[in-house]
Amino acid sequence: MLRKDLLRVSRAGGGYRPRFATREHRPLAARVLGTFEAHVGERRGDLDDTLAALEADAGDERSGGDFKLVRGLAALVERECAFETRAPVPPRRVRRAAFEAAEAVGVASESERETAVDRAADALGIDSGDVEASLYADRDVNEVLVDADVRWDPDALLEQYDLSLAQTALFDATEVRVRSNDPKRIVSAVKRLRLMYELEKTPEGRELVVTGPDALFSRTRRYGTAFARLLRTVAESADWSLEATIDDRGRERTMRLSDGDVTVPGVEPVAEPDFDSGVEADFAGRFRGLDLDWTLVREPEPLETGTRVMIPDFAFDYDHADFRLFFEVMGFWTPEYVEKKLSQLADVEDVDLLVAVDESLGVGEEIAARDHRVVSYSGTVRVKAIVDVLREYEAEFVADAAAELPASLSPDADAIGLDDLAADRGVSVEAIEDKSFPDHERIGRTLVRPAVLEAAGEGIEAGMDLAAAEAVLDDHGIDDASAALSRLGYRVEWEGLGGGTVREKSE
Repeated sequence: MLRKDLLRVSRAGGGYRPRFATREHRPLAARVLGTFEAHVGERRGDLDDTLAALEADAGDERSGGDFKLVRGLAALVERECAFETRAPVPPRRVRRAAFEAAEAVGVASESERETAVDRAADALGIDSGDVEASLYADRDVNEVLVDADVRWDPDALLEQYDLSLAQTALFDATEVRVRSNDPKRIVSAVKRLRLMYELEKTPEGRELVVTGPDALFSRTRRYGTAFARLLRTVAESADWSLEATIDDRGRERTMRLSDGDVTVPGVEPVAEPDFDSGVEADFAGRFRGLDLDWTLVREPEPLETGTRVMIPDFAFDYDHADFRLFFEVMGFWTPEYVEKKLSQLADVEDVDLLVAVDESLGVGEEIAARDHRVVSYSGTVRVKAIVDVLREYEAEFVADAAAELPASLSPDADAIGLDDLAADRGVSVEAIEDKSFPDHERIGRTLVRPAVLEAAGEGIEAGMDLAAAEAVLDDHGIDDASAALSRLGYRVEWEGLGGGTVREKSE
């Protein structure tokens, strides 16, 4: 982004069009880059003088530009550079000594100034020349350019300029409409930037409408910056178009951009946070730490809501059935936006939807009346409340799965864990917990044929090292050594932390 005073736009025909750079400006971009490279080790003031001369040349339209273009290019390059203060003695320390000496001398002439400088030098134990060199070395104009290793070549600098110019033009946007071949990614960026949005279905496809701050609060630079940051994400798409309503000093104008106008140079963008809010990030972190038969999905597929579309914050996929529960977190929004959200929830297609509602909104009952599940929260979404809802769905799936299975199960394997058997059947462990297994004996969490258990027992004897007994059981496919040994009439005599010995229970 550029400072707003560097904005270059055309208002021809009542429109609002950024004055982008062209191939003709490539030599100018190269001169700007070369100017910085040539001034490494020199004062910022000298660099500024050279750039000012370049601005004067560029001010002539025959030179292919104007002074704002040069300043904009220079501003982008300068952000990539490093300046530092170089002084024999810290400037603040020198100024304090010099001002104290000047007060004592009463500086009114050049000779009196020299006397004050000499006294300051004596007080500091340095040469007078070092006082002069240090006195104002920390002023911007005296800082020294120490690094001009810029990541752009002339072409990439012009690309960055065009992107920054368009971003600056969006500072005064009140509404932005975007079409993209990757709408889900754009919506993710909009939500991270805390902007209001709607997805509308149009004959040309889905259009994302981002509402500007005038519809909510008084305009602030924060919102203008958010629109500008959104453009970068939009421009990273392969196929996109954007239409923005601009408040141009009280007059409404329309700016149209497309993938032919703005691209993103081949550099990594500033990292964005993963979640729309701390509430969502906190919930996701705590939920993913649980061992559940549900997988949390971030920003699933869009849902139809009449003529519009919404993308819920999350979805829960059940591991043992083709079922998805969508999950939306409603935090604090303006009354107008809440009303829009309620309208969306009323028109959402036939899906299962769970909504966590901030208690301050007071709309939980309205959402429940629209046949959606609701949990309220204050501050943070309680994971237990969400898990309780998931358990209700899970109980239905377990009951349905159990009802579809026969009352008794006879797996082919000589020994098999309940988890593996459930996975083979495509159900949860709970769905087979109450079944009978006529050909197997249940040893802990493992089903074992009696003959196999007996064969394993023949290889185990009292006094055997526990590790050796476990190896025998493992050879027979029995994982739960503790339960198997107990069933065979043995116990384990532990020997500190070093292992154990198999003993008969009667010993």
